[in-house]
Amino acid sequence: MSDPFMLTITPSTHDLGGFSVRRTLPSRPRTMVGPFIFVDQFGPAQLAPGAGMDVRPHPHINLSTVTYLFGGAIDHRDSLGTFARIEPGAVNLMTAGSGIVHSERSPADERAAGALMSGMQTWLALPEALEEMDPAFEHVAAADLPLIDGEGVTARIIMGALWGRRAPTTCHADTIYADIQLAPGAAVPIDAAADERAVVVALGDASLDGQPLEPHSLYLLKPGVPMTLRSTGGGRIMLLGGEAFASPRHVWWNFVSSRRDRINQAKHDWKEGRFPIVPADADEHIPLPEVPLTVSHP
Repeated sequence: MSDPFMLTITPSTHDLGGFSVRRTLPSRPRTMVGPFIFVDQFGPAQLAPGAGMDVRPHPHINLSTVTYLFGGAIDHRDSLGTFARIEPGAVNLMTAGSGIVHSERSPADERAAGALMSGMQTWLALPEALEEMDPAFEHVAAADLPLIDGEGVTARIIMGALWGRRAPTTCHADTIYADIQLAPGAAVPIDAAADERAVVVALGDASLDGQPLEPHSLYLLKPGVPMTLRSTGGGRIMLLGGEAFASPRHVWWNFVSSRRDRINQAKHDWKEGRFPIVPADADEHIPLPEVPLTVSHP
């Protein structure tokens, strides 16, 4: 049996106070899979009563952030004046473009019993021609995302086209992104159409063409090869990828760009207070770090 993988990336784990975040992109062996340049899984974790997540206002440029939850809820606010509560199965797509600031906090009703933290946050690099586009925000409800349901398989298409269905979520580059839930013994085919594809087992167990997958690791798949995803005991797997970018992207903290000088400008602008504020959350912010946790290599 041939190995279906080109590369396996083991996540780095960061403790954010009560819950862990597992990061597979960017990494030394690989910066991107299609437009995906950042892949985090957080939780699952049940915080103590009264506790919640508080990600203070912080900036982004030249990317889109995609937030998708398995459990719990998050209140999003940004410098466009947006307020949106995201819950499981829905998607928040925030396109930074020339620059945006946002915060992410647990809602008050979630904190009362202790917030549940479980989901994915990914970043998508923008094509060079769109890097400086106007900032935008889009919320797509769970009911508006295509759901493939049958024979022990429930697959929600978050972005792009898969299994003959297309999500309404805006794609600035060709993108595939899906949340696949498999009952014990169930299987689903993985399309071979995308330039680059990867899978991450978020919960439970899974194998691909008979090869077992370690939970939370990212597996880059060989291009152009149809494959079958299967679970023995039940699992939840994220499929992601899309078009290969011809030019590299650089990452430093929350900034992504095809140009290092643009990132340096963004660092200076944030330090000097030149980014817009979040109207309903302007009393605090995350300062520019001396040594960021997120960087591209080299």
